[in-house]
Amino acid sequence: MKKVVVLFSLLFLFPAGQLHAFCFEEAGSIYNVSPRLLWAIARVESGFRPGALNRNADGSYDYGLMQINSSWARVVGKELWSSLGDPCTNVKVGAWILSDCIRKHGYTWEAVGAYNASQKHKRARYARKVYTALRK
Repeated sequence: MKKVVVLFSLLFLFPAGQLHAFCFEEAGSIYNVSPRLLWAIARVESGFRPGALNRNADGSYDYGLMQINSSWARVVGKELWSSLGDPCTNVKVGAWILSDCIRKHGYTWEAVGAYNASQKHKRARYARKVYTALRK
């Protein structure tokens, strides 16, 4: 009951945009990635729509602010996967995935592109979209 009261209070203390901003800051801090970069990725991926759901040609789907692909379901586990509807959880999982891309490719645009695509030419196109979003 205490958790419900605290969460309900947060909804009135912080407008939705500020609450989400906190999520980007927190996720960035936890996974050592730029909160602004996470914000730009969310802008490109979902247009900041927490409930965004997109089906892919390969049968997988992407969910939430950070458009977490269903291929991650087994990796993150059932409990965490079922929590992706929560915007903050979705951003944290996205930050974790991005941090893994950075670990593999360095803190580069290649890593940003790898967040979304496995093919090199698609990575470059995606990274340009994120770069454009960062500049806005």
